Amino acid sequence: MNEKSRKIFQKIIEKMQEKGAEGVILGCTEIGLLIHQSAVSVPVFDTTVIHAKKAVQIALTDR
Repeated sequence: MNEKSRKIFQKIIEKMQEKGAEGVILGCTEIGLLIHQSAVSVPVFDTTVIHAKKAVQIALTDR
C-alpha cells in the first residue's frame, strides 16, 4: 500500500463519479486499506467492514 496506488484509486473513483456513480463498493480487502471515506466525495462501502460488523452481530445474537 503506497501513496501512488491511493492516488490511482482516487482518480478511478473520480472518473466513476463523473460518469454518474453515486457510491463505490470496496469489494477487495486491500482497497479498504487504500481508500477511506475522507479521501473521496462519494459514499464508500467497505465490504470487509460490512461483513465483520454483521459477523459480530450474528455471533452476539445467535446463541
